[in-house]
Amino acid sequence: MPHYHLSFQNPLTGFLQVRTSIENITTPELYLQLPAWRPGRYELQNFAQKVQGFEVVAADGSPLPCRKETKDRWRVATQGNQTLEVRYNFYARQMDAGGSWLAEDFLYVNPVNCLLTAQGYEQEPCTLALDLPENWQIACGLPEPKRHTLHARNFDHLVDSPFIASATLQHEVYEEQGIPFHVWFQGDGAPDWKQILPHFRAFTQEQLALFGSFPVQDYHFLNIILPYTHYHGVEHLNSTVITLGPSERLMEPALYKELLGVSCHELFHTWNIKQIRPKEMLPYDFTQENYFRTGYVAEGVTTYYGDYLLARSGVFTADQYFQELNTVLRRHTVDQGEANLSVADSSFDTWLDGYKPGIPDRKVSIYHKGCLAALVLDLEIRKATQNARSLDNVMRRMWEEFGKTGIGYAEADYQRLAQEVAGISLETYFREMIFGTVAFEKWLAPALEYVGCTLEKEPAVLPHESLYGFRLNAALPTASVIGYVAPNSPAAAVLSVDDELVAVNGRKLENANLANLLKGQTQAEITLFRQKTLKTVQLKADGPVYLPQYCVQKNPKANAAQQENFRLWLKQDFNVPVKTSGG
Repeated sequence: MPHYHLSFQNPLTGFLQVRTSIENITTPELYLQLPAWRPGRYELQNFAQKVQGFEVVAADGSPLPCRKETKDRWRVATQGNQTLEVRYNFYARQMDAGGSWLAEDFLYVNPVNCLLTAQGYEQEPCTLALDLPENWQIACGLPEPKRHTLHARNFDHLVDSPFIASATLQHEVYEEQGIPFHVWFQGDGAPDWKQILPHFRAFTQEQLALFGSFPVQDYHFLNIILPYTHYHGVEHLNSTVITLGPSERLMEPALYKELLGVSCHELFHTWNIKQIRPKEMLPYDFTQENYFRTGYVAEGVTTYYGDYLLARSGVFTADQYFQELNTVLRRHTVDQGEANLSVADSSFDTWLDGYKPGIPDRKVSIYHKGCLAALVLDLEIRKATQNARSLDNVMRRMWEEFGKTGIGYAEADYQRLAQEVAGISLETYFREMIFGTVAFEKWLAPALEYVGCTLEKEPAVLPHESLYGFRLNAALPTASVIGYVAPNSPAAAVLSVDDELVAVNGRKLENANLANLLKGQTQAEITLFRQKTLKTVQLKADGPVYLPQYCVQKNPKANAAQQENFRLWLKQDFNVPVKTSGG
């Protein structure tokens, strides 16, 4: 049984001291593996780069020969020793929902970042002992049979169970169907439990009703509330880590809706990806990429349900839900990657360039395009079955046939189940929306008609976007630097990303006056620096509207049948006024 031990000497350094004891060794060599990536983030992260002072010693403290075989794999000559200990420091200074962080007042660890396993010992039970101040409490999905010592069934269980330890944890519990749901907060935020718990209970009830049963015996929402603007969440076996900020705005509407949205999203992952898992990830292989093409199911469907179920459970109004949906639309249409790579191929390519925007117009987000694809599929099924069935039925069958059984699904299984539930062929939908590069509005606009809604296409507010087809880099607000150029636009002929604009028609650009100088102009002389060289170019509008904004809104002319379809879809009355905008 492997035994792990974490301690720290000086929190200000960020270094954790890690010790791993391996027993009952019978081989002349032992291979040690540190994960190269973590579930929930499908890109290599190379955690070994944060390891310092790696050594292996025998029971008497004498060093044992070890040598790196790969970037995160070591070979140890055991020299007849049946027990050895691996020692190293780990730099815990990554504050997000997938990292680890050591501070003076609390410790937060994702074990997948910093704990290794010995080859052949992956399925053995293990313990994790934490050297903590006596008054610190631990928030974690693992059992704690002995104070400050956690137990796990095996290595996967251990590294899929992050924890927060401190003396200042805030904690409440609610129960549904006899299952305890723990809500933990670390940080300066002041949670309003009278508001939070009923909302959490409502979306939990909706998810339990959708799937019919829960995969685990308890669940933990591990919230770290930070003193600065931040947003991130990561799913785990029976928990989630959520990092949000700024803390003083926790219960204000803008940040509170983010707390609700990410919490509902991550809870849905307890079924979808933690249990309903692509066969390519059964089991996880932490040594290398685990390529799969169904990110549109794992993340896209979850993104759809994360906000949609908040509306269906009454936590969000229809107005609030449409605002979130329009945010997804805005993010999806930030470039034209949809024309070049399908959402299925973009899923495969998360392992290539991660979650960064990458080069212009190359790919789509499995979250945003996947969400829109899930919405369309839900409405298509509802339309085909006159509201008798929906995407709910598909996901419940995914849970029954692949989640509960633990056999993993293939890409074709999702399509097969969708078609069986719909009772019609969905071949064209999958060919165009999932495996193709057809524009999303071809499918979304008619699908929305079924529930009495429309997809509105509006010109961008800023003239340089709508007339000429370029955006400024929002990360550089004090300078007019081009961040994006739409293909085949007037800007594409004369402008490039990273051009620094300095004048329009001879007038200096300052105080964000670009829009004012271009207002009402269909052509303009632009002076700019490109690679430190001064240039002047001519821009001329050619008629089309570029970089449009999209928004979903109710159709005031919706008939009674469409209004009833809306009610059955969203569980809200159609006639409640909804205000939406594409911005």
